[in-house]
Amino acid sequence: MIGFYTQNITFSLKKKKVIRSWLEEIIRSENKFPKNISIIFCDDTYLSEINRKFLNHETLTDIVTFDYNLGDKISGDIFISIDRVGENATKFKKSFSDELCRVICHGVLHLSGYADKKQSEKLVMRAKEDHYLLILYQDLKNFLHL
Repeated sequence: MIGFYTQNITFSLKKKKVIRSWLEEIIRSENKFPKNISIIFCDDTYLSEINRKFLNHETLTDIVTFDYNLGDKISGDIFISIDRVGENATKFKKSFSDELCRVICHGVLHLSGYADKKQSEKLVMRAKEDHYLLILYQDLKNFLHL
């Protein structure tokens, strides 16, 4: 089950059903099985505290992922700062929705076993994000034409 929640902000994800289905498709495409995934949208302050408390990091970030996987069954918490997503969308000249979907995908890819510490890992992660975003856009196009 994939659930969407908020902490310290008022935010509502649009097209939850399509996004949930897309995330399940990503996980299955990576030969894993979706179990319990919580995606928590929050502000910079809340995510900074999590980053500091649990990871000992003092930097602002757009996402923190906690992996509770059991074998190929994917479970975890994905915390996303809506503040960072908005600023990064502007910085990278993307729409807020595009940047948000990329970050959500990024978190699910982390849960699916992908890292992004090394440059070579970042390249693989970005290619996977691009691939799965194209699938989402096709899914949304099909959804809108029903």
